[in-house]
Amino acid sequence: MSVFQPASLPDDAVEVGRVLDAWGIKGWVKVLAHSSEPQALLAAKRWFVQPPEARLRPGFSAFKATVALSVEQCKVHSDALVAKIEGLDDRSAAESLRGARIFLSRSAFAATASDEYYWVDLIGLDVLNRQGEHLGQVRDLMATGPTSVLVLSYLIEEADGTSRSAERLIPFVSAYVDAVDLAGRRITVDWQADY
Repeated sequence: MSVFQPASLPDDAVEVGRVLDAWGIKGWVKVLAHSSEPQALLAAKRWFVQPPEARLRPGFSAFKATVALSVEQCKVHSDALVAKIEGLDDRSAAESLRGARIFLSRSAFAATASDEYYWVDLIGLDVLNRQGEHLGQVRDLMATGPTSVLVLSYLIEEADGTSRSAERLIPFVSAYVDAVDLAGRRITVDWQADY
């Protein structure tokens, strides 16, 4: 049985990390998680993995399309995660995965408290203020120490009839965020368009 089992990426797949390199000599890999709290990655027993972008690692040849890997063990080590993949038993095999992108099904994530959200669930939501003005769409979130900041993308209409893209930043804290409606795909904030 091959270590790399051909698989289809789940419809709700989220990229959660990337293989940095081999770790040790017994087939472990070092993983860079895309989250500072990678519980889903630590708990998952099956990862969906895709080759790295060609510009980042030309010549990647371990596999050509999405594969599923069985995870024997995954744990925190220093500033990264390390994982033992079933069937990967030496350093050379682990090195072959360098740069591979790791995905999990969103349904594999642990439930959150009523006022907690995964960043991936906020991306793409429309943001409106209390007056109903559309302030933009969440393009990204930015960690700034103790708080996160919503990074919104919106269009500015120019005098000549053209439009250009602009960016607006809103702290993701209860002082400014009134409500997050995931089902309705919107966030309501106490924020003005001219801030």
